[in-house]
Amino acid sequence: MSAKSKEIKKIIEEYLEEKGIKDGIIDPHDLAGWAISNGKYKPNIQDEIQIAAKSITQVMREEIRTSPSGKRYRAMHAVKEKINGKQLALWGDLDNPDTPIEFFIKSFTQRRQQIVGDCFQLKTDVDVCNEKRNSNIQLILDFADDVAEAEYLRDHKDDVA
Repeated sequence: MSAKSKEIKKIIEEYLEEKGIKDGIIDPHDLAGWAISNGKYKPNIQDEIQIAAKSITQVMREEIRTSPSGKRYRAMHAVKEKINGKQLALWGDLDNPDTPIEFFIKSFTQRRQQIVGDCFQLKTDVDVCNEKRNSNIQLILDFADDVAEAEYLRDHKDDVA
């Protein structure tokens, strides 16, 4: 664990103790405000760049356009690349004809792998919950019917309404 991670974990413990939080439920915004106002955490220029980049990234992630056939789609797509030993997220516009198709293939492949990773972690979490709570929460990870239904509703919204 990095020194910064240890420092933040210590801040979290102090926050929980000072606020008297017993249920372990933390609002990160309240925690951050508390840590900054109490001089426990001081943002540096890298933190500020990270905050600005996060805001910019959120706008790009949320940019939705409509195709000529009426399909709403995400316009901007990211590819994670390691460049000069640094992990970067590079963004490409689906409507820019100069962005190589290989960029989008890589982006879609990475997004699919993120979904698989999320499903794997969710399955692990459900399994552990079932073990710890002696419960039997069922989890279906086959999304084919869900996707087909969403496509149907998108393509037949006039019929459904």
